[in-house]
Amino acid sequence: MLAQGTYDADYIADCRAQVESEIAAFDIARSDSDVDDTALDDLEVSYFAALVLALEMRFVHRLRAKEGNDGNALNEVRLLAQSLMANGGRMVEDPKVALDPQRTVLHTRPGEDIVVRYDDFVRLSRAFFAEIEARYVAD
Repeated sequence: MLAQGTYDADYIADCRAQVESEIAAFDIARSDSDVDDTALDDLEVSYFAALVLALEMRFVHRLRAKEGNDGNALNEVRLLAQSLMANGGRMVEDPKVALDPQRTVLHTRPGEDIVVRYDDFVRLSRAFFAEIEARYVAD
């Protein structure tokens, strides 16, 4: 597939709704769960790491030039996904991206283990969609 410079607003809205539904599914599972706290904690981290990958895949073909390299939420999600898939779940460093952990959503430093919890993912996905809408909405 060719790189995409724009996304239709309806596509973005559908993706946002899917992500919100996936977050709600975890809420339901957590409230209905008889699983002990340790197992639920492990499930939470695994589930939301998978949702980071799912979030990235919905927009994986976005033009990097429009994404920028200023350490925004798009950069963060891309590097988180790359780290989860190919770096054993430890945050990679990309010299082309000015990813300042103090300014990112999750504050994950290069080399640190990636741990994404419910509240983290909610903030990350909202920041990600705000950037997608600001940079990629088709006119």
